[in-house]
Amino acid sequence: MVPHLITALTGPINELEQRILDSTPAIERWFRLEWMEHTPPFYSSVDVRNAGFKLAPVDTNLFPGGWNNLTPAMLPLAVQAAMAAIEKICPEARNLLVVPENHTRNSFYLSNLVQLKRIFHQAGLNVRFGSLSAEIKAPTTLNLPTGEAISIEPLIRTDRRLGLKNFDPCTILLNNDLSAGIPGMLEDLHEQFLLPPLHAGWSVRRKSHHFKAYEEVSKRFGKLLGIDPWLINPMFAQCGEVNIAEGTGMECLTTHVDALLSKVKRKYKEYGINEKPFVVVKADNGTYGMGIMTVRDVKDLDALNRKTKNKMSVIKDGQALSEVIIQEGVLTNERVNDAVAEPVVYMMDRYVVGGFYRVHAERGVDENLNAPGASFVPLAFADSGRLPQPGEKPGSSSPNRFYMYGVIARLAMLAASYELEATDPDAEVYD
Repeated sequence: MVPHLITALTGPINELEQRILDSTPAIERWFRLEWMEHTPPFYSSVDVRNAGFKLAPVDTNLFPGGWNNLTPAMLPLAVQAAMAAIEKICPEARNLLVVPENHTRNSFYLSNLVQLKRIFHQAGLNVRFGSLSAEIKAPTTLNLPTGEAISIEPLIRTDRRLGLKNFDPCTILLNNDLSAGIPGMLEDLHEQFLLPPLHAGWSVRRKSHHFKAYEEVSKRFGKLLGIDPWLINPMFAQCGEVNIAEGTGMECLTTHVDALLSKVKRKYKEYGINEKPFVVVKADNGTYGMGIMTVRDVKDLDALNRKTKNKMSVIKDGQALSEVIIQEGVLTNERVNDAVAEPVVYMMDRYVVGGFYRVHAERGVDENLNAPGASFVPLAFADSGRLPQPGEKPGSSSPNRFYMYGVIARLAMLAASYELEATDPDAEVYD
């Protein structure tokens, strides 16, 4: 299913789609050379927004949940990618330990774990789940509405290794984004591969680092295609030491919001875009759609109500919001059954394996869709996303649209690779 794009401003994106399709061999070679120099994140998902005049990633998740939203048709691709990823890390791997989030009562999240187990089981691994939660003191079976069940066990830490009772894995996969900090249990492991690395967790990672890396990637990619990188890159700024609830650090926020709105206005004027610019203020660390607000005018910051201030004070796991990224807002002009939608692309190793549309009937084109009430419609990536159809008119075919989304998502994944290398505490630094 291909949602329709409800905008007359499809010119630049149709041109971009045509440029991407015409340059497919060069693009694939460029990615191939990049992956010879850089290691892709083990798995990732990227939220993409298509405004019709601009196509850009707005978030990159290195601990993706939501695998349950991929269709059965997408699984063979995911299994192949999982095999490739594991072979590179631990070819003789027999056991895979998955460390899930602590909120294990959420049935959608549990379905995500079941799907991950299915993928890695078919890739040839024994998969078990070990929880960091103090509440899990014995193997606990949780039943899903689908009739499936999942067993979560307490983690056992020996001197240098992490495992479960009678289960010693060579690879540990985190499906927990470490928002609350890095537990000592995960540190100083001996001859075990922890994926993603600890510095990918939100207690360390910052979105501003990611989008700085993405800016660099988009400039190089723009040069390859001969396009303005702005067409694929959301501009941004960053403020540390902000407490929106108490009103401290607001000068930094006001200054950057004003400056960014002015920059976006200039770009809109350059391209003849008759839309109202907006920016999105969100936690520089953290996920789950928490700590996010849309700002259309700098005066809006003076008139924040108590509810919005409270919403902007805390992120996941009760962590206080103290650093924010101010990101150029990218409209979404895609609709599924008249509801606002945005594509989310899923990757494992360096491969696009599938995705879905996040759909929200109660949200506007300039609002965050990762919120209660969202629903998910699978993308047709599995049979078409990697195979563009040359000769098709831009904007008319699902394979071409999905291929384009896959390219943008892989650019964000490459930026994540740059970001993780730059923030690796164990990397050797050369002058």
